[in-house]
Amino acid sequence: MAGFNTYRETIVWQKAMAFVTAIYKITSSFPTSEQFTLTSQMRRSAISIPSNVAEGFGRRSTGDFVRFLQISTGSLYELQTQVEIAFNLQYVSKEDYDSLFSQSREIERLLSSLIQKLKEKL
Repeated sequence: MAGFNTYRETIVWQKAMAFVTAIYKITSSFPTSEQFTLTSQMRRSAISIPSNVAEGFGRRSTGDFVRFLQISTGSLYELQTQVEIAFNLQYVSKEDYDSLFSQSREIERLLSSLIQKLKEKL
């Protein structure tokens, strides 16, 4: 599938996994009142990104892989919005916000590039 033997070989999956870890670390300092709201939602969105890369790869169909990469992209956009909300609520420092945003944009570019390459094969 797209020159990879496993989803673990894709840079986008690797970067998304590192991003999940960063999100978990950042959200661990959020107020306990956010435990079942913003913290939970951000973690679910973050987990969804590499999970959908893996699931789409496992479908062994280029069309399905593209569809799951698009779902990953949607989860990423959702998470970008949630990171901004956390920053606006001052749960995230400017330095952490900039780092998270930079990581998310890199993942966004990788997803977009992979989607385009796969669509060319359809």
